[in-house]
Amino acid sequence: MRSMTGFGKADGQFGENLFFTVEISSVNRKQLEVRCSLPPELSGMESLIRQKIGSFISRGSVSIKVMLRKSGMSTQKIDTVLLGELVAIARKIREDNGQSSEVNVEELMTLPGVIAPVCDNADAPGLAEAFGAALGAAGSAFCSMRSREGEALKNDLLERTAFLEELLKQIEPLAAKVPEIARKRLYCKLAAEKLQVEPNDELFAREMLFYLDKSDVSEEITRLKSHFVQLHKFFESNEPSGRGMDFLLQEFFREITTLGNKAPSPELSALVVKFKTELEKLREQVQNVE
Repeated sequence: MRSMTGFGKADGQFGENLFFTVEISSVNRKQLEVRCSLPPELSGMESLIRQKIGSFISRGSVSIKVMLRKSGMSTQKIDTVLLGELVAIARKIREDNGQSSEVNVEELMTLPGVIAPVCDNADAPGLAEAFGAALGAAGSAFCSMRSREGEALKNDLLERTAFLEELLKQIEPLAAKVPEIARKRLYCKLAAEKLQVEPNDELFAREMLFYLDKSDVSEEITRLKSHFVQLHKFFESNEPSGRGMDFLLQEFFREITTLGNKAPSPELSALVVKFKTELEKLREQVQNVE
């Protein structure tokens, strides 16, 4: 079991002077979403990143941040020829409009193409391999943290599940008495209304069976037990199971709600409410599972 929350970081190097740091982090999300923050020099690596990320996580909001630095010199260079042409054009426009010829060079430097990266070729021999190695190292650290978080999640989920199973053990004997309680209530109502029922009245017997069948919760108990078996299988699986567990817990809610609607006793109703409360806590925790 793995958590959708994780963080990994690794450093890499290309050549003698180009260094980069890769950080991968993730938070909960129903689907897989990958967001990249890359320097211009490595913008061509986004497809490699998405392919790599998709190989070790199936859902979650994943952020990849890459920081680049070049030892001994700037990672960027100024295109002085282009900058000079822009200054000349700006000066002429200002003069033609009766303004001073003074031009703000710093503003012109922010235009696209004026400042270019030193290493702007993502296809440079060896660059993809060097970056891929750093990405892989960060991914390994990221996956290790997710596995550790997943173990902690699993232990918590097992404790919560055990508590729910104990509640079901308390519910089951009370639920077995539901048809008999319903039968007695019906006879009490008949007596209160002073309605006489013949012992051999077949129509009444059929109606009574129908009424008691609607009060029987044995099917709900059986399905809840089956759901617990399936839940434990998810706990032992090494495959992503968050979606399956979330769906299964919805089925838990459906069955326990039906059981609660049939429950005529305050004691049983109280246990059902407690079961649903704990089940909601379990479902909230499952939202963290990949």
